[in-house]
Amino acid sequence: MHIVLIEPEIPGNTGNIARLCAATGIELHLVKPLGFSIDDKHLKRAGLDYWHLVKVHVHENFAEVKAMYPEHKFHYCSTKAPRAHSEAQFGRDDMLVFGKETAGIPEDILKANWEHCIRIPMIEGARSLNLSNAAAIVAYEAMRQLDYANLLQEGPGTRS
Repeated sequence: MHIVLIEPEIPGNTGNIARLCAATGIELHLVKPLGFSIDDKHLKRAGLDYWHLVKVHVHENFAEVKAMYPEHKFHYCSTKAPRAHSEAQFGRDDMLVFGKETAGIPEDILKANWEHCIRIPMIEGARSLNLSNAAAIVAYEAMRQLDYANLLQEGPGTRS
């Protein structure tokens, strides 16, 4: 599975998502322009010592991602989407796409892929969730649907 961040702006969010990717084996794709340097201390701090577990790809633009992964199914996460993330059918190689913190996924991308747009249900009047929280919610729903494939489902002290 893959998480794609289109033009992320806040290093702490990207670091948290990198940690999520490390814990789940999800690959992380960062689409330029980035609102920070990949060497940013806040980015590294948020990811703690998990960076060696994350496969990170940096792309010049979103078209490059689409061209590199033509056979993959893309899910576009937006507060504007017509259906809940839990209604989507996720597969092992799917791409979970998120937009930048201040604007979300660009309108032209949403319109071109409307049938693949999903949202996290919220109460009326709530604008959005934090990007790293949203990524975790959608990623873990996808992993749940895949029966947490390749993830340990019991704690280190619970095995016989």
